[in-house]
Amino acid sequence: MIPVDAHTMLEIAPRFSGANGERQAAIVAAVGEVLRPTLERYAIDTRLRIAHFLGQTCVEAAGFRTTEELADGTAYEGRKDLGNTEPGDGPRFKGRGLIQLTGRANYRSMGKALKLDLENNPAQAADPALSLVVACEYWKSRKINDAADQDDVIRVTKLINGGLNGLDERRRFTAKAKEALARLEGILVTGAQPEATRATLHRGAKGEAVAGLQRMLRGLGFALAVDGDFGAATELAVTQFQQAKGLDVDGVVGAKTWAALETAAG
Repeated sequence: MIPVDAHTMLEIAPRFSGANGERQAAIVAAVGEVLRPTLERYAIDTRLRIAHFLGQTCVEAAGFRTTEELADGTAYEGRKDLGNTEPGDGPRFKGRGLIQLTGRANYRSMGKALKLDLENNPAQAADPALSLVVACEYWKSRKINDAADQDDVIRVTKLINGGLNGLDERRRFTAKAKEALARLEGILVTGAQPEATRATLHRGAKGEAVAGLQRMLRGLGFALAVDGDFGAATELAVTQFQQAKGLDVDGVVGAKTWAALETAAG
């Protein structure tokens, strides 16, 4: 499995200053220590699964700067569909976790799954290391790995929040996660430092590196214009090549895809 850690999370997340920066640093440090073994335990262990998980949790946790909903929870007061039947249940069982657990009934159910009394100690779910486990347990219960394997950010988003709230952000941070993981794989494969490896390319990239990629793909039979612009046609050619070579089909040209391209080009 790719050895993800706190550094990987910071590559993906926006940076903050002041109190927000301090909170982010504390959360990322605590989660980073247990990130790899926890993800592995829940079979979130491929580049696509990890990328979607980190991209989505980055949005859910406001750039990894909180493990608790910023609102006070009064909006959930009296929500019987969430099991909030007693006065004060809204604030008491507000959203907590890297994927927010909300409502008395969900705290009770998650507590049973984790063998913890979260119903009587709901604030515990905001502990950074436990907030990761809460997110992973939710991910497992909704079978989100299946959607991540298809690189379906829309389906992943719906499974997490029931709609498409923040879809553009989720796309953006998932793409950043793919780039970070591709760079990390490049270090593992080549033993080189990031600056010594080929640039990781993806949709939206422009320049001579993209033109070189397009020339390579044209040489392999893909009908592409060499214009130095990584658009939809280039992305399609990359995904078709990845599928043919048994690689992760994510449209990102990282170390493994570059290696396969160079081998195919002879």
